[in-house]
Amino acid sequence: MDYKLILLFLAAYLIGSFPSALIIGKVFYHKDIRQFGSGNIGTTNAYRVLGPKAGTGVLVMDVLKGTLGASLPLLFQYSDRHLVLLIGLGAVLGHSFSLYIHFHGGKSVATSAGILLAYNPEFFLIAALIFLTIMYLSSMVSLASTLGCTLVLILSFYYQDWVLSTIVAAVTIFVIIRHRSNFRRIKNGTENLVPFGVVYRHRQKHSH
Repeated sequence: MDYKLILLFLAAYLIGSFPSALIIGKVFYHKDIRQFGSGNIGTTNAYRVLGPKAGTGVLVMDVLKGTLGASLPLLFQYSDRHLVLLIGLGAVLGHSFSLYIHFHGGKSVATSAGILLAYNPEFFLIAALIFLTIMYLSSMVSLASTLGCTLVLILSFYYQDWVLSTIVAAVTIFVIIRHRSNFRRIKNGTENLVPFGVVYRHRQKHSH
């Protein structure tokens, strides 16, 4: 057994555990983001509670957590690129179950995307385009996250890389499970909308 890989996985977990939204909220806005909005420390709640600048900062940091964690095998000169995907999962677990905040965390969509950026930048750009398109059409980050992951899983088969498809499938299932409460709100018509996009404009138009 290569114990260095276990240490790299733990290091990726610690990187993923860094609570970006919580730190930005406390340092720059004197707010504990867990006490506002959905209480989640992910990008969506950061946009909602702290605003677009902070939300974008959290998004970038959460993506880079996944990229940095996943890149550890490359930094230590492992030749098997599939280790990027496997070690990157440590960052995803860290973001969702952060050591620093009693094993609570976000839903790991941005951090998972960061793994793709390290492994296949082209596929990352495709995934980002899918996410942004669905979010613009639906005005819902939750729908963009879950439907986007599902479409990315289907597209992963194009690369004929069974390890990639297996990891994407695992992440997709994980993301869908983490969004169960969002599905209930979507069904009830009470899901939070981002302040742009087709559905948001439609609701604003019919609320006046």
